[in-house]
Amino acid sequence: MQITKAVITAAGRGIGLYPAADTVQRGMLPLVDSDGLAKPVMQIIAEEALDSGIEEVCVVCAPGDGDRYIEQFRSLRENLLVAFKSVDWAREQAARIDNLLKRLRFAVQAEPRGYGDAVSCAREFVGNEPFLLLLSDHLYLSQLAGRRCARQLMEAADTMSCSVAAVHATREHLVGRYGTLSGKRLADAPGLYQIENIVEKPSLSRAELELHTPGLRVGHYLCFFGMHVLTPRIFELLDEERAKSNGDLQLTPALNTLTQRDKYLALEIQGSRYDIGARFGLFEAQVALGLAGPYRSELLSKMVDLLAEAQLRPACREETAS
Repeated sequence: MQITKAVITAAGRGIGLYPAADTVQRGMLPLVDSDGLAKPVMQIIAEEALDSGIEEVCVVCAPGDGDRYIEQFRSLRENLLVAFKSVDWAREQAARIDNLLKRLRFAVQAEPRGYGDAVSCAREFVGNEPFLLLLSDHLYLSQLAGRRCARQLMEAADTMSCSVAAVHATREHLVGRYGTLSGKRLADAPGLYQIENIVEKPSLSRAELELHTPGLRVGHYLCFFGMHVLTPRIFELLDEERAKSNGDLQLTPALNTLTQRDKYLALEIQGSRYDIGARFGLFEAQVALGLAGPYRSELLSKMVDLLAEAQLRPACREETAS
């Protein structure tokens, strides 16, 4: 199964990042990546795909956002070359932007009608090929040198010749944040599970009753990691769900149908995901990327100083529950 196309869903306004994402596209918020270069979030996510072997990336966005992305990336490139002439890191970042612009495509989601609807907007781009699906508010760090999280997933899908969801063993108090599934571990394929049932952001009580997966540590569940490899069959299943739905079109019901009709597996990724839309998520992602990069010692030193300063300040009493 050759996977050369990726889809990034990015039509949401990023409510968790208000007010920044209300004035600047969430995808253009800057972070220092694990290679030490400052980049827009969208570039970091796209490079997760491109560095894993993807050749074309389609961003599903709100009306008008595609032109804005192109304009801002071009402006960033020109500013780097003008303001930092002959500086190695600026030339490298400009070259990376050039590469991204050559491979970037856009599909428009006219109205925010759900995650499934966003995926369906990329149907023409995908055509009759399998594709990598990513979220625009998730960043990833692999634990395996030279094998990004997306590469791990794509290799599994290629080997098994089927759709594969990336999952992560997640502590029970966090299951309400993620799509959560149950499955059976494949005896001859380490880290792979046959998916049996999927529930979107279940309560803990429901997870305890319906979503236990044998072999996991006590108090852990398999939760979506924020990336999938899917075949074009998913568009047929989304059409079926659309015919039954009176509201937003979600992806999870179509994925549940996929478990019943096709071979559909889950791969436990060797890595970590960071949701930049969560409270302090952008900060957490930046710290994680920094600790994985060339400025690790500098960052650790600054964090020690900040923690020491925090100990000297009086604690602020929380007036409302988090």
